[in-house]
Amino acid sequence: MSEEKQQVSRRQFLNYTLTGVGGFMAAGLLISPIRMAIDPVLKPSSVGDYANVGLAVEDITTEPTRVDWKIDQVDGWYESEVSKAAWVFKNEDDEIMALSPTCTHLGCVVSWEGSEKYPNEFFCPCHDGRYYKDGTNIEGTPPTRPLDRFEHKVENGMLYLGNAQERGGA
Repeated sequence: MSEEKQQVSRRQFLNYTLTGVGGFMAAGLLISPIRMAIDPVLKPSSVGDYANVGLAVEDITTEPTRVDWKIDQVDGWYESEVSKAAWVFKNEDDEIMALSPTCTHLGCVVSWEGSEKYPNEFFCPCHDGRYYKDGTNIEGTPPTRPLDRFEHKVENGMLYLGNAQERGGA
């Protein structure tokens, strides 16, 4: 075994030093983008959260009624209160239906019996979009798919609505 020390040249020293400093700088620059990419995955999801819309199940009729409610929304560091709406009624099978008031054509607001020309239909005034009472779009009108339907549940006699789910079909 040789006990002699190996000399490090000035060039090797500078090379090692600059490589180490460059590595630390690169790691420091990469931490922020990596954290931004991973952070949403680590946050708990609020999907499936239901909100009490303040409507008792016994008050729901077969006539569509517009229901408005507010939810707390967090977007990054910004917290806000967002207004939501739905058309709520019971269908022929006595099942609760909660339809989105947003037209699937261009996002305008539809209303129940919004046109005297087309009674008992949802009507979008922007481009004369029409939907049957169950939310399916009427053929020959601009909407290409039915109105979205809200997930719902009943607790203690009150209606809770979740997220709107897109329905397929024409």
